[in-house]
Amino acid sequence: MSGPIDPSIAINAYNTTRNIGNDVQSGAATNKASGPSFADYMKDSVEESIDVLRTSEEMSAKAVTGEADLTDVVQAVTNAELTLQTVVSIRDRMVSAYQEILRMPI
Repeated sequence: MSGPIDPSIAINAYNTTRNIGNDVQSGAATNKASGPSFADYMKDSVEESIDVLRTSEEMSAKAVTGEADLTDVVQAVTNAELTLQTVVSIRDRMVSAYQEILRMPI
């Protein structure tokens, strides 16, 4: 795994969302999008994040026993740190969006 985030997934999700918006505006919306749903995208992203964190943990354990190269350990820990920062940032944005929805008048 080269990194915690694959930009092509984000681009595809953006294009799918944009196409759904265009379909709604033109009155040609369908019940099923051509790409993965938001829930599927989030599930896949969370699973990938967990895999990155587990890999880092395994590499750290191997480093303690002397089985891993220091470069691999540093790379795995850096990937885990970046992944954790991304997850925390997304969580903060989602909480903020939820709070905005709660402030909307009924």
